[in-house]
Amino acid sequence: MAHGLVSERGRPRPRLLTGAKRDEAVARLARSARRNLMLLDVVASIGRAASPYEVPAQAVGAFDGDELCGVVALRPSLVLEAELDEGALDAVLPYVETIESGLVKSEASGVELLWRRLARRGKSAVIDRREHALAVERGALRPAPAPLGALLRRAAPRDLEALVHAARASLREEGRPDPFDGDPTGFRRWVRGRLERARVVERDGRVAFVGYADVRRPEGWLVQGVYTWPEARRTGLAAAGMSAIVEEGFEAGAGHVQLAVVDGNAPAMSLYAKLGFRPFDTLRTILFA
Repeated sequence: MAHGLVSERGRPRPRLLTGAKRDEAVARLARSARRNLMLLDVVASIGRAASPYEVPAQAVGAFDGDELCGVVALRPSLVLEAELDEGALDAVLPYVETIESGLVKSEASGVELLWRRLARRGKSAVIDRREHALAVERGALRPAPAPLGALLRRAAPRDLEALVHAARASLREEGRPDPFDGDPTGFRRWVRGRLERARVVERDGRVAFVGYADVRRPEGWLVQGVYTWPEARRTGLAAAGMSAIVEEGFEAGAGHVQLAVVDGNAPAMSLYAKLGFRPFDTLRTILFA
């Protein structure tokens, strides 16, 4: 297997991204940051000391000679560069094939190319769905006021059990397996590791909305893990919570804020449209084993 070798011209070969090659990949991805925001964040974090709750970032590049022609994150999840071509994908496939189970979430056309190859190698999909990538630009937000009695704030350690509940409930609503059942300690540890990124809305002393600012870069913020408790839906709490996260991102210097909505979730699409979000891409998410 030719891991790490520089190719002859015209035949891309893979190389793990470290040092100067990592920096080259960051510069490449930053040129189309909106479509590659998650991947950009993963690659930029390679080599940083990970917290005890996080999987260290790892990514591989496809090189034609010494020229970088494609980027794929391997951990903490599979993320493909937007418009990754088949030659670059085939080059990095030996690394991808070492992942026995995992999650890939990227532009739909790239995931289609990857999944054809993984399915031929016996991988099966536990979840396979399409999502709409939405973004709101600086100055385009139509903010929603907080309802009377709502408190918007950063999550605190005392919120851990509420956030564990929200994460599990969200997985159930999406039809995804609940890792808590097999490893409650590990699941709590994972949620605790994201606590600093969580923003909540509290009402009557209880958390009713949560969203995670998982990527916070000058190019943009990416919000994930959005969940509103059922009894708090259609009360304005979700709109106020998302408005607060977006405004925080812009105050921090982000050029835009983005998120993804599962295909068919009309209430969420309507909510984000009212706030000023607009679609810019179609994603595909596959949980495979």
